[in-house]
Amino acid sequence: MERRPTGLAGTGALLRLALRRDRVMMPVWILVTALLVVSMPGALGSVYATTAERALAAASMNANSSVRALYGPVFSDSLGGLTAWRAGVFGAVLAAVMSLIIVVRHTREEEETGRQELLSAAMVGRRAPLTAALLAALVANTCLGLLVAGGLAGQGAPGAAALALALAGTGMLFAGAAAVAAQLTESARTAKGLTAALLGVAFVLKAAGDAGTAGGRSALTWVSPLGWVENVRAFADERWWVLLLLAAAVAAQVGAGYLLAGRRDLGMSFLPSRPGPAEGRLGTAGALAWRLQRGTLAGWSAGFLTAGAVFGGMADGTADLVGGNDRAREIIERMGGQGGLTDAFLATMAGLFGMVAALYAVSAVLRLSAEESGQRAEPLLANAVGRLRWAGGHLAVAYGGSALMLVLAGLGLGIGHGGEVGTTVAATLAQLPAVWVIGALAALLHGAVPAYAAAAWAVAGTALTLGWLGPALNLPQGALDLSPFAHLPRLPGTESVSWAPLLALTALAAALTAAGLAALRRRDITA
Repeated sequence: MERRPTGLAGTGALLRLALRRDRVMMPVWILVTALLVVSMPGALGSVYATTAERALAAASMNANSSVRALYGPVFSDSLGGLTAWRAGVFGAVLAAVMSLIIVVRHTREEEETGRQELLSAAMVGRRAPLTAALLAALVANTCLGLLVAGGLAGQGAPGAAALALALAGTGMLFAGAAAVAAQLTESARTAKGLTAALLGVAFVLKAAGDAGTAGGRSALTWVSPLGWVENVRAFADERWWVLLLLAAAVAAQVGAGYLLAGRRDLGMSFLPSRPGPAEGRLGTAGALAWRLQRGTLAGWSAGFLTAGAVFGGMADGTADLVGGNDRAREIIERMGGQGGLTDAFLATMAGLFGMVAALYAVSAVLRLSAEESGQRAEPLLANAVGRLRWAGGHLAVAYGGSALMLVLAGLGLGIGHGGEVGTTVAATLAQLPAVWVIGALAALLHGAVPAYAAAAWAVAGTALTLGWLGPALNLPQGALDLSPFAHLPRLPGTESVSWAPLLALTALAAALTAAGLAALRRRDITA
């Protein structure tokens, strides 16, 4: 009589496979997130060198509701306290995104592509894939926590440990949420979207609570897991018991994921996809690409418009936040140009929107890779649809969608700042050539070396890191120039705009896109 595998049989082998597949993505994500947090004491120490400057900055930040909404309240004016304020929530967001990608990739995505069915034909238990995915996320978050705790140890072990545990705990919380979403939906993309939407709701709740009430005391802040991160109060009067909330939430999410995983068949879900028929016309490859990506674009666009309005409302308070601190003024002007401080702040925000739009462009372009690996491209291309038309539809959505998002971001900046819509829209649209260059690099990687197309994320992440952290870390200009965004005019605040870099970057994007499409025509479609 054949022996049936136990529920966790094969977990070790699946874990090793997951870690091997993520041997590039996981270390890069961990190191970038850890660098973001660990570099903050040095960067903030160069800006606020004295105790009086730090105390004044903390008081100004706590008095500004827009700043509280974005970063949360400051609980201590020490360098450690300012680090927890500046990087705590955003580090937790990065840990959450990393974790949801890991879990969905090794659960629902494996089922969607058919690989899990092959693996399950061997001695693999029903709950082994989910267990391996959660253990991979645990390994990643443990490494992140250790790097953060070790890097901040000079600021005081208790505070460093509290912040590290909060970041790792948030990552595991959203790993559990992704585990539940992977059981509910039939699509890996939908599972990621649901978990990302939950993360967005958590941030909105935290922002609304912090904007309305100082000190993190709002009920809305306490509803949000990101609010728990700030209420741990690392480097201040640490509230270790808040970490128990994270632990309980992680246990509940993971338990729900295991319960659901044991009640469904492989490849099935509790929320099946709508069978159709599709509404409207899908007569072209471009129309199909639009249908597939319009929901994602709508979510990004709404976020850009909202964030633009928030940052625009903060612009007039920039001078109050900086005060007479020459180093803070120097950093903002280095990021946003040598115009007035308000214009420099707006230019900095326009650059930030451009760098984040590049992440969307990479995501939209790499939908081509998802269609190939999901075996949906080959049946489509077997009909009267050419490869260039198929790929061109997705590239049009990627390039046009990023332009739309930047227009909405500029519109939000102008409305929030008081009606200077034309100036702010021009500032955000000036980022578009650099966004297209990064998107075109993703297209080239997909066309020429599809197995390494995911390296486009590293390119976009490097540009974001150089643009956002480079000036604060006082990196040499040569390093900053590695990013295409460093060559753009910094608007508003620049009286004479040089069109040469804009045209050169646009031409480079066109050349890279053409090279990627040419390579796609010559290679085989991957399964």
